[in-house]
Parts: sequence; C-alpha cells; structure tokens
Amino acid sequence: MEKQAALARIAQGVARFQTEIFPAQREMFERLKRGQEPLGLFVTCADSRVNPNLVTQTDPGEIFIERNPGNMIPPHVEFVGGVTAGVEYAMLALQVPVIVVCGHTDCGVMKALMDPGAVHGMPGVQQWMSHGNAARDRMLKELPFARQEEQLQRLTECNVLEQIENLKTHPSVNKRLRYGEIEIRGWVYDIGDGSIGEFDPQSGRFEPMGRLRT
Repeated sequence: MEKQAALARIAQGVARFQTEIFPAQREMFERLKRGQEPLGLFVTCADSRVNPNLVTQTDPGEIFIERNPGNMIPPHVEFVGGVTAGVEYAMLALQVPVIVVCGHTDCGVMKALMDPGAVHGMPGVQQWMSHGNAARDRMLKELPFARQEEQLQRLTECNVLEQIENLKTHPSVNKRLRYGEIEIRGWVYDIGDGSIGEFDPQSGRFEPMGRLRT
C-alpha cells in the first residue's frame, strides 16, 4: 500500500475510535485509567494477522501482550532485552496467573528457519530467529522426510514448546511455577480457519482447543 493511503487509513481509524468507540465505552476507559489487572500474559508473534484480543474475545486491560517475530522467548541471561523485561513485569508487578505462548500458521520466521535465504540481508532477523534453532533441529529429527507443509506445522509446534522451556529459565517464572501460582499453556493459532491447537502434556500433541480437560 502507498504510504499516504496507509496513513489515511490509520487516521480514519483513530477518528472513528475517538468519535464512536471511545464514547460508547467511556465507563470501561474510566476504569482502566486507574490501572490494569490482566488475566494473563500472552506471548505471540508480531504478525499483523494475529490479534490476541480478537482471538480470546477480551477487552483492553484483560491481556498483557508481549509480541515479537516468531513469538520467541530468549533464555534468561545477564543481558536484559524487551521480552525479559515484559515477562518479569507480568510476573512480579502484575502477578498474572496464566501465560500463553502462541504460535501461528504461515509464520514468516518459521519459514525462514527452514529456508534461511528468505531473510538474506536482514541481519537483525537472522540473529533473532536463532532462538528457534533448537525447535528446527527437533523438527528435523522427528520429521526428516515429511512434506514441507507438515514440517512447517511441526516446526511451529516445536517452537512453542521450546520457547516455553526458555520461559522457565526466567527466575520470576520459575519461582511462581514452583509455588503453583501460574499455569503455562502452549497454543498454535490457525489463521485460515480460526482454530487453536493447545498442547496436551498427556498425549504429547496439540489438540483442538475445547477438547482438553481443564
């Protein structure tokens, strides 16, 4: 889209929000200006097609969202990046009881992990997606001769599981897990049909959401 058209579309949205949406929900925004008490932390991809509030049908203030390409969670190290800070704030300041790590179909980062040439000339992306190398290696070990579509789906699932393991290295998460204060869930959202696969530790598979026992 041409830049002026893009800016105009965004400005139209802001105008509609200010004249229609905000006045209709003024009470909610009056409440939100006093603080937030989100239901959970939602770690997902920066992909523009993934809208956590739409998928979960939640309102502003109900989901604390951490987004980045590939829904990566670097292991906890001395260097503090944005994801580390977001996780720590959600755990210690907001005391959220739930964390969802959500991957999605047709993810560009997952495709790049399978075909690194797709991000040639993007050194930042190349370095960032290295946090998914373990997931790629796991997928290739499990499905070395599978069709590309099947490999991509499994890589997306493996990446969610690997990022959850990375998440557990963060002290704020590890401590609350040990005390039974939080629940971590792994999801894969299908952009095309709206379904969500949730990891079931009992079966070791991602099952259609709604069939798992809570």
